[in-house]
Amino acid sequence: MGIVNIFMFLGGLGLFLFGLRIMSEGLENVAGDRMRRVLEVLTGNRFAAVGVGAGVTAMVQSSSATTVMTVGFVNAGLLTLMQATGVIMGANIGTCITAQLIAFKLSDIAPFILFIGMILTVFIRKRAFSRLGEIILGFGMLFVGLWLMSQAMAPLKDDEGFRSLLVSFSNPVIGVLVGALITAVLQSSSASVGILQTFAALALIDLDAAVYVILGQNIGTCITAVLAAIGTSQNSKRAAGIHLMFNIMGTLVYLGVMAVFPSIVDFVQSLSPEVDRQIAHFHTLFNVSVTLMLFPFSRLMVKMITKIIPEKRDADGVEKRLVFLDARIVQTPAIVLGQTLKELKRMGEIVSANFRRALDAFFNRNEQRVNRVLEVEKTIDYITHHITDYLIEFRGLELSEHDLKVLGSLHHVIIDLERIGDLAENIAEFTLSLIEKKSIFSTEAQSEMRKMADKTTETLQACLDAFARRDKSVLPLVDKLEQEVDDMKRDYINNHINRLQGKTCDPQVGVVFTNMIATLERVADHATNIAFSILND
Repeated sequence: MGIVNIFMFLGGLGLFLFGLRIMSEGLENVAGDRMRRVLEVLTGNRFAAVGVGAGVTAMVQSSSATTVMTVGFVNAGLLTLMQATGVIMGANIGTCITAQLIAFKLSDIAPFILFIGMILTVFIRKRAFSRLGEIILGFGMLFVGLWLMSQAMAPLKDDEGFRSLLVSFSNPVIGVLVGALITAVLQSSSASVGILQTFAALALIDLDAAVYVILGQNIGTCITAVLAAIGTSQNSKRAAGIHLMFNIMGTLVYLGVMAVFPSIVDFVQSLSPEVDRQIAHFHTLFNVSVTLMLFPFSRLMVKMITKIIPEKRDADGVEKRLVFLDARIVQTPAIVLGQTLKELKRMGEIVSANFRRALDAFFNRNEQRVNRVLEVEKTIDYITHHITDYLIEFRGLELSEHDLKVLGSLHHVIIDLERIGDLAENIAEFTLSLIEKKSIFSTEAQSEMRKMADKTTETLQACLDAFARRDKSVLPLVDKLEQEVDDMKRDYINNHINRLQGKTCDPQVGVVFTNMIATLERVADHATNIAFSILND
C-alpha cells in the first residue's frame, strides 16, 4: 500500500467522519428540541425508555451522541439511573440503522447527493431547507468517504500479508480487541463498522472474522460516554458504567453462544449474499438480541453499578461541585431556568445547614464544628462563583423574556445566599474568640441570643421554602417574621445597654453579643430578599 493510497484512505476516513458528524448535527437540529423534550419527560416506564433511546439514536445517527446526552441528563438530575439504563439499551438498537444504510451501494450517486446537499445548504436561505441540506450533504460526504477508502484499499486484495492479518481476526480475542481499539480511537462505532463493511465489499474479510470485530466495536464505542462522565456526578458515572457493563456482558454472552451454536453465522450469511450486508445484519441481530436478553436484568445492573461506584460524599453530604448545571446544559435552553433554580435550592440548603452548624458551634463552644463551618464556606464560595459564571453564559442563549427576567433576578439571590454564608463564618469566628478568652455570657444575654437565633432560623427556612416552591402566598408570613427579628434586635440591644449600665455584663463579652445580634438581623434581611425575588416570576 503506497503513500498515495494511505493519504487517500485517511482522506476518505476524514470525509466519512465529517459527513457523519454533519448528518448527525443536521438531524439533531431538525429534531433536537423535540428529542430533548421526549428525554426530559421520560417516566419510570423502562419500555418507553428503550423505545426513546432507539428512536433518538435513529434520528441523530449516533449512539455516542445519545449516551453522552443521557449522561448529561443524569448529571443534571433529569433522568434516574433506571431510566438512563433503558435509554442506553435502546441507543444500541438505534445505532444499527447506520450500518444498514452503509450496506446500500450508493457510492455511484454519492457525488450527486453531496451536490444537492450543497445547493440546499449554501444557496437556499430558508432555514428548514438549509437544515435538510445539512443532512443530505453529510449523507453524500459519508458515501464519498467510503468510496475513497474503498479505492485506497483496493490494492490490498492482492497483498497476502494483509489478508493474513485480517484472517487472524477470526481469533475471538484478537477480533474483539481490534474492534474495541479502533472504535475507541475513532470514538464512533458507525465509522469502525463502515470501515469493516468496506473491507467486506472488497472481499478482504468474511463474516466469520468480522463477527468478533463487531463485538469489540460495541465495547469500544463506550469510550465516548466514559470520557463525558469525567468530572460529573456519581450517578452520571454510573450511567457511563452501565453502558460499558451492558456491552461487555453482551459480548461475553455472544462469545459463549457462538462457541456453542456456530450456526448463527451461517444463519446471518443466508440472509444476504453480500458480506457488507451480512455485517449490518449481524450488528443488528447482536444489539437487538442482547437488549432483549439483558433488559429484564436492568434493575440488577443498576444495583451492581451502584456498588461498584458508591456514593462519594463527606460526612455532611456536601459536595464541592455543581449538581444540576454542567457544560452540556447550554445545548438545552428550555431547561436552563429550571436547572438553575434547582442548583440555587441546593445552595440554599447548604447555606442554611452551615448557618445552623455555626449556631450550634457558638452556643456549645464546639471548635470542631467551627472548623467544619469554615470548610463548608469554601464550598459555598465555589458554588457561588460557578453558578454566576453560568448565569453570565446563559445571557447569550435564545431564552424567553420571562426566563431572562427571572435569571437576571437570580444574580441577587446568589449574592444574598453568599452573604448568609459569610455571616455564618462570622459567627464561627465569634465562637473562636469566646473559646480563646473563655468568656461567659449572662443568663439573660444567653437566652436572648438563643431566642433570636431560633427566630432567624425560622425566617431563613420560610424564605428558602418560598423561593424553592415559588410560593408568593408565604410572603406576608416572611414579612411578619422579619419584622419580629428586627423588633428583637431593638429590644435586646436596649436590654444590653441596661445591663452595661447596671454593670451586670462584661463589656468585652458585650461586644460579641452586639455583633451576634446584628449578624442574626442581617441574616434575616438577606433571607427576606431571597423570598421576595420570586415577585419577578
